[in-house]
Amino acid sequence: MTTASSPITKRVAAFPWPGALFGLLIALVVIGELIFPTYTSYDATYSLLWGREIIHGQLPDFMAYRAPTEHPLGLLFGAFFALFGLAGDRMLVIATLISFLVLVAGLYQLGRRSFTPLVGIVVGLIICTRFDFPFLAARGYVDIPYLALVIWAAALEASKARRGTVVLALLALAGLLRPEAWVLSGLYWLWLFPTLSWRARFSTAALVASAPLIWAGVDFVVTGDPLFSQSHTSGLAEELGRQQGIAQVPSAMVTFISLLVKVPLAIAGLFGIVLACILVPTRVRVPLALFIVGLGTFLLVGLGGFSVINRYLLVPSMALMLFAAFAVAGFSVLESGRVRSLWIGASGVGVVAVLIWSLLRVDLGGLISEVRFRGDSEQALTSLLNQPNVRREAACGSVLTSNHRLVPSVRWIMNLPASRVVARSDVAAAAKVSNGIVLLAGGRTVFLRVGIDAGNTNSADALRNLPPAGYRPIAANELYAVYGRCQ
Repeated sequence: MTTASSPITKRVAAFPWPGALFGLLIALVVIGELIFPTYTSYDATYSLLWGREIIHGQLPDFMAYRAPTEHPLGLLFGAFFALFGLAGDRMLVIATLISFLVLVAGLYQLGRRSFTPLVGIVVGLIICTRFDFPFLAARGYVDIPYLALVIWAAALEASKARRGTVVLALLALAGLLRPEAWVLSGLYWLWLFPTLSWRARFSTAALVASAPLIWAGVDFVVTGDPLFSQSHTSGLAEELGRQQGIAQVPSAMVTFISLLVKVPLAIAGLFGIVLACILVPTRVRVPLALFIVGLGTFLLVGLGGFSVINRYLLVPSMALMLFAAFAVAGFSVLESGRVRSLWIGASGVGVVAVLIWSLLRVDLGGLISEVRFRGDSEQALTSLLNQPNVRREAACGSVLTSNHRLVPSVRWIMNLPASRVVARSDVAAAAKVSNGIVLLAGGRTVFLRVGIDAGNTNSADALRNLPPAGYRPIAANELYAVYGRCQ
């Protein structure tokens, strides 16, 4: 029996699984994007708007009503894709999906170089089944290219200790997308410090400082305040109710990680940390550092008064997924024997249990409906706002929306400045508008997603989905309605 199965086992082991699975992932991404075309999120659309302003020789308007925090590298991406007009929206999404593929490849390399190729394959499979991450990619969030840069920096460091400049360069680029990378850069520089000459210490310190200095420089040029992003982010967090006291931050940390990684894998990840530290303590330093520093950064974000949201825990979530993969496939670091065989059996049982748990809880139909709705919603909005009578009526004044959530999409589609698209939740600004059009939710689904402000739901908020006095219906489809007034 053993002799007969040995050639088959060898052929299975020799099969290029990483390349084959990665090719399958590329095919699934391409097919998914063709079947369910998606469009940029609120933040990503603002990057396109700011990019359009830049290529037209204008300073980007960072102080628009409830505008998100700018990201310098996001501005560069936005300016590039804005060159392609309305097609830039979809192109930015496709670029972010490519970044997701790069991220998966980086996770595989980090798992392979830290532990074994099998651990790398398993962690690649895990992130593809944590739907929050491909969903972020499908909406053009900067978090995905940020994670790709950080994970590849970690993979390079895992392959050779104190790799140096190339790791710092990747972290500097990541620091132009999210400021959490500044902490990683600074700590990595301290790790390099003992082995560097004084000349190298100064040159690498300049590389570490480049991201925060560029960020502050962009803020200063545009707003006159080098700390604008910091004050704007904390102020917006307070306005939207995303701030939490320090006492609530630890519980928020546990909740968010459980949502991102899911409870069974989070438990497996913690168990994997213990196993890895015992079995291969010399290989654990990079993923463990990502986990610890990521959690510490989240605490600093909470203390700083910024938005306490799950996206600030993406890096430690990556590390936890890697350790969960070690809990499943870490037997591959052992020689053949009883312990390895028992581990393989336990892993098989655990994988089956997680699959059953996931099948009982994951609403795949709901996820598909959500993705389809987002594409249909953008297409319905575009077709409605491009109707000649809507454009003609809008030229009489401003475009009103119920709240801030549709403002960037309307501005992008209609090529309008911030002053021409006003959220009715911005009561003072909306009171000055007497002519133009008002865009309203045309159904329950749209109303719940963009017709009300989820962070400030009240009766006044709901009433903003009724047309103002004097506005008459001029166009509608299944998802949206437009009323106009031109006097």
